[in-house]
Amino acid sequence: MPKKSKQKKTTAKQPATKCIFIVGGVMSGVGKGVASSSIATLLQSRGHRVTAIKIDPYINVDAGTMNPTEHGEVFVLKDGLETDQDMGNYERFLNTDLPSINYMTTGSVYQSVIQKERNLEYKGKNVEVVPDIPLEVISRIKTAAKTAKADIVLVEVGGTVGEYQNVLFLEAIRMMKTEESENVAVVMASYLPVPGSIGEMKTKPTQTAVRMLNSVGVFADMIVCRSPIGVDRKRKEKIAKFCNVKVENVISAPDVESIYDIPLHYEKDELSLRLLETLGLSTRKKADLKEWKRFVNRSKGGDDVVKIAVVGKYFNSGDFVLSDVYLSVLEAIKFSAYKLKLTPEISYLSSQDFEDKKNLKNLKKYDGVLVPGGFGTTGIKGKLNVIEYVRKNRIPYFGICYGMQLAVLEFAMNVAKIKNASTEEINPKAENLVIGVMDEQRDNIAEQKMGGTMRLGQYPAVLSSGSVAAKAYRSKEIVERHRHRYEVNPEYIEKLEVKGLRFSGKSPDGRLMEIAELPVEDHPFFVGVQFHPELQARPLDPHPLFTAFVKASYEAD
Repeated sequence: MPKKSKQKKTTAKQPATKCIFIVGGVMSGVGKGVASSSIATLLQSRGHRVTAIKIDPYINVDAGTMNPTEHGEVFVLKDGLETDQDMGNYERFLNTDLPSINYMTTGSVYQSVIQKERNLEYKGKNVEVVPDIPLEVISRIKTAAKTAKADIVLVEVGGTVGEYQNVLFLEAIRMMKTEESENVAVVMASYLPVPGSIGEMKTKPTQTAVRMLNSVGVFADMIVCRSPIGVDRKRKEKIAKFCNVKVENVISAPDVESIYDIPLHYEKDELSLRLLETLGLSTRKKADLKEWKRFVNRSKGGDDVVKIAVVGKYFNSGDFVLSDVYLSVLEAIKFSAYKLKLTPEISYLSSQDFEDKKNLKNLKKYDGVLVPGGFGTTGIKGKLNVIEYVRKNRIPYFGICYGMQLAVLEFAMNVAKIKNASTEEINPKAENLVIGVMDEQRDNIAEQKMGGTMRLGQYPAVLSSGSVAAKAYRSKEIVERHRHRYEVNPEYIEKLEVKGLRFSGKSPDGRLMEIAELPVEDHPFFVGVQFHPELQARPLDPHPLFTAFVKASYEAD
């Protein structure tokens, strides 16, 4: 009998991951992060598995050592990396946790390349800025895509086109676009000013920015036009003509009431459809934005108002109020208020103003008070005065990180009457250090190993049955993100608890105090947490502790 011919096994080819780069033109602060988040949301709503990456053009290895009044909030990922606040926007818009591979700085890329050279991973060849730095960037992008099993990766390149700080990242785009042009798209988020003295929208700055991008071998497929008002057809045609893009790929992005309106506004210009066409992907599935629209509708105004005061130390920046320092906290308050069908009125108050106790009476007009995290001695006296006032006057209080430590300290000073009570961060020589440095942190401080050495990232905690915290979470075990070096000193736990303070959340081994609270019979809501719950609050999934705080604030007498 004739032998049967062997059939060759064929395996389906894995579809290539598509990559969308977002760069900025004309000026900083044009909204690349929100544009990236919004585009990612739209593509996700069309059924794609999307992940987002941020590139910061700083020599800092991570964002932990950056000045918050200049750079804004430090956002901590679940695996402990300190990142730019745009990573928080990505997580909130995509409703997912992102790993540390999704964030890189110039410093971290150089550090990685140098370490590889030291480990002989380049096998003795000369290591050069080009191409090895851009190749490291490309490698990280592909690793992030593989980790997330994503079919589309959004990559936001920090800075503005024309700066030399981000030119190596633009080179990475050029290299990727050259090698796999069908898998790479470039979006420029630019700004179209409307000078008051002229009264006409000007496109020339955007044209110049596009030419700067072209000069490094990168060409935009789409231009998102930020402006005070919508971009008309005439300007779109002008930009298309001079910037070598299709007129339908010029997207109008006027100022809107809320950043959460942006995905819906983009869809009016069919942005996601245009991008999918550019990348050769199917456009058959329509965007499913039902839940997002429901959230946006709730954010337009609730049945009633809840007034929350956030007392911080980083708000003032010259003649301006810099709310971005506490961005995640402010957004978390809003998400919970919207869930409760309330309109939040959030006031930003400087803690230094309350060092004079005469100003404390101004707190009576607020339904609730929140003291967020921070470091150092500035404004501490004012925060302690605020905490004492809201505790005595039964105004709902929520303390986060430093806000929890200071609540414990205030209680120790004024209720437990512990003489010369202090925190080691303020006065390391104090007689009674109610708040002390974590044991594992002492060597880091002594050796000035400060970058990336705090207690960072996700840790579990066990909640006491029947506590305010347990009722809010509806669980006995939680996992939250941390960023701190100091803890409640266990030597004082008994002295504090006997006076009525309850430590309702602890590390699984019972060594670290994660949550402190007063019983509801003593106070409508007085809770401090050592972690940062705001980092896990999402538009479609508000954080239970924030919701409990906002609810108690609204219902309190």
